[in-house]
Amino acid sequence: MNLTPVSEKFILHWGEMGSRWGVNRTVAQIHALLFLAGKPMAADEIAETLSVARSNVSTSLKELQAWRLVRVAHTIGDRRDHFQTSTDVWELFRLIVEGRRQREIDPTLTVLRDCLMSPELTQEPKESAQRIKETMEFLETLTTWADEMLRLKPETLMKALGIGARISRTVRGSKT
Repeated sequence: MNLTPVSEKFILHWGEMGSRWGVNRTVAQIHALLFLAGKPMAADEIAETLSVARSNVSTSLKELQAWRLVRVAHTIGDRRDHFQTSTDVWELFRLIVEGRRQREIDPTLTVLRDCLMSPELTQEPKESAQRIKETMEFLETLTTWADEMLRLKPETLMKALGIGARISRTVRGSKT
């Protein structure tokens, strides 16, 4: 597959953003390539298109599969595994949010709850215990809100986001 200048720019930028989000650059570039291609691609085709080692592609695809962002697809007449991702931005957003929650937020909530249930909490300064409690309450509220938003259909979510933006501007007293 030959990349157009725009596709190349998008893929390179997605790789840069991936590294800022804590994702390996190649993992993010492979995801971007599959997203733009909109069709299943074999690992060797991905390696050739991005000029990266086949072993790196294999490792990256496994990581993307663990995030449920990439799935295996088969094509008639070709015994190789092909890989594809959703081209639906909202579906990808949901998968990423769910994955980050499972890997980051849920374990943090577990630790915060354990801290608050610990008999040793009485040995902590009251201010520290209060900060732990407030952090837990904040994360619980945030995850409850995120769960509700992710249950919405994309068109409903877009309307909710638009209403939220208008409310925010109204509260701030801005007209833009």
